[in-house]
Amino acid sequence: MEKNKHQHHDSHDDHSNHDDHDHHDHSNHDHHDGHHHHGDFKQIFMNSLVLGIPILLMAPFFGLTETGLIHFAYSDIVVAILATILLIYGGKPFFQGGWQEAKNKAPGMMALVSLGLGVSYLYSMYAVIANYVSGQHLMDFFFEFASLVLIMLLGHWIEMEALGDAGDAQQSLAALLPKEVHVLADDDTTVTKALSALKIGDLVRVQAGENIPADGVIVRGDSRVNESLLTGEAVPIEKHKGDQVIGGSTNGPGVLYVEIQEVGEKSFISQVQHLVSQAQSHPSRAEDLANRVASWLFWIALGAALLAFIIWFNLEGLESAVSFAVATLIIACPHALGLAIPLVVSRSTSLGAQRGLLVKNREVYELTSKATHIVLDKTGTLTTGEFKVLDTQVFGTDYTEEEFIALLAGLEAGSSHPIAQSIITHAEAASIQASHFEQVEVLAGKGVSGQLNGKDYQLLSQKAYGQPLDVQVPTGATLSILTENGQAIGTVALGDELKATSKALIDFLKAQGIQPMIATGDNESAAKAVADLLEVDYRASMSPQDKYALIESYKNAGQTVIMVGDGVNDAPSLALADVGVAVGAGTQVALDSADVILTQSDPGDIEAFVELSINTDRKMKQNLAWGAGYNFLAIPIAAGILAPIGLTLAPAVGAILMSASTVIVAFNAMTLNLSESE
Repeated sequence: MEKNKHQHHDSHDDHSNHDDHDHHDHSNHDHHDGHHHHGDFKQIFMNSLVLGIPILLMAPFFGLTETGLIHFAYSDIVVAILATILLIYGGKPFFQGGWQEAKNKAPGMMALVSLGLGVSYLYSMYAVIANYVSGQHLMDFFFEFASLVLIMLLGHWIEMEALGDAGDAQQSLAALLPKEVHVLADDDTTVTKALSALKIGDLVRVQAGENIPADGVIVRGDSRVNESLLTGEAVPIEKHKGDQVIGGSTNGPGVLYVEIQEVGEKSFISQVQHLVSQAQSHPSRAEDLANRVASWLFWIALGAALLAFIIWFNLEGLESAVSFAVATLIIACPHALGLAIPLVVSRSTSLGAQRGLLVKNREVYELTSKATHIVLDKTGTLTTGEFKVLDTQVFGTDYTEEEFIALLAGLEAGSSHPIAQSIITHAEAASIQASHFEQVEVLAGKGVSGQLNGKDYQLLSQKAYGQPLDVQVPTGATLSILTENGQAIGTVALGDELKATSKALIDFLKAQGIQPMIATGDNESAAKAVADLLEVDYRASMSPQDKYALIESYKNAGQTVIMVGDGVNDAPSLALADVGVAVGAGTQVALDSADVILTQSDPGDIEAFVELSINTDRKMKQNLAWGAGYNFLAIPIAAGILAPIGLTLAPAVGAILMSASTVIVAFNAMTLNLSESE
């Protein structure tokens, strides 16, 4: 669900790979509530083109010609009829948006376009009627009218085509829970019920690989439960009788019998859903410069037209007054402005897509370029999220490192435990053949033991070994000790590994004046280890509520904050942050809550995204200056400010200026690059 902090919604249904979700358009230069799909904008543009091209061919060209390129008896009547249909059909989204802006007492782009369309249409109709009724030849503005409709529709379509999907985070959260549950009856048989029928106190059976249906406590069974999506903890957690489990987490190899303790609103997932919807109702802090510029233009054009009318009415009478007032309002038509932003957005999104950056709304560029803080999830974002052998130490000279690793791999052979898997992978990568133990047994909660050549080997956790060891442990790593007949012969340190580009990302962010902070659901030592390596502040053992509160505290202090994450526990803060960035390997919930998706899980892409945003924001501002500069210059001249010295703005000159500014804007947008040397 995109953030409702953006003030209107547009569903897109025109991409073959789009889901049937609601998509919110966020191109807030069009704060309109005429709910148009971007497929619809394409359709409206295409249909309007059929009406518009004949008008452009038959209408007088900007006062340069008496008639259009195609001219026949009553061709002006045909143009007037086509223009009326175009006004009702193609102009509808703009009039709806303009009306909405008027109701909000904040006229902007839509009001400005509506003003230009309304004035050019009404005056042109008057001109055509006058030509027939009184025989006087007045110039009409149907060419300007049709070109404005087409350019504005094209701009909308380009921008909506460029911006990505907004999924529904609430739906994705619900999808983590199974639709059916296996409830135990009194006679120990299971009854399959719908999830909605589950009650507190019910006893449910959760098979291996199934998702746990609701929060509860284990009354029977042993397993490992993967809670990483929900809590951010990288490693599946051993669970036994009496342990708590969270609805939505995934059961590992064993069968669990769980007594349900929370359903409905108090459950973990419901609380996350509540936080997400709370975040989405927060107002956005993007200023939307395009709309502000359009707002200034609207008032300036209106004021200048009114002033021109009064002055020229007193100097030369009604006809002259109307002529100058109309010229002023038509010159204010934001042709170039209508394409200024969409062309930059289109170029930016295609550049981003080449790097695997998908942007869902264009406010992101502006907000990112003025961000002060970035909150980064640790697991899966800055670290790989996978257990790896970080270090091995062999005591004495009885074993070489290869022999030691062969023993480790032999003991762990056949186990599906993440620690075991990482040791086996480590041995395979080094092409070390695992030792063949005669028998191996699991020591519950302690480790594994096995016999080989008459010797008894055990691989134990530090806690189970129970004696102090003088070894250097990599920060944040988990240590296991290998013993031979009770004597320690070496240690293996396992941990979550930092991604290759994480350090470069942190350095880049600091250089940009964006303060990084790690916020993780992981424990204190794991969090501190990564934070120390990267030289950043951190917060450990954070729940979704804690992360949400952290983002909120930054925002309340007036900071602009980016949040990067990948799990369900990140979803509320992704939705609340000014800019939410979801890392591609993350959950659907995180992807749906974010404004930006990085399809690769590479921290270097966060750097690329920040850089692209800064460059895109700069280009948008340049284009607004070019697009609006023409209008600001032309309006007073059109109003006749220089008429006393013989200089008035002929519509033809206005047309040339307008075309030139549109071309400049288009060319400038195309020069946007991912990294600029500026």
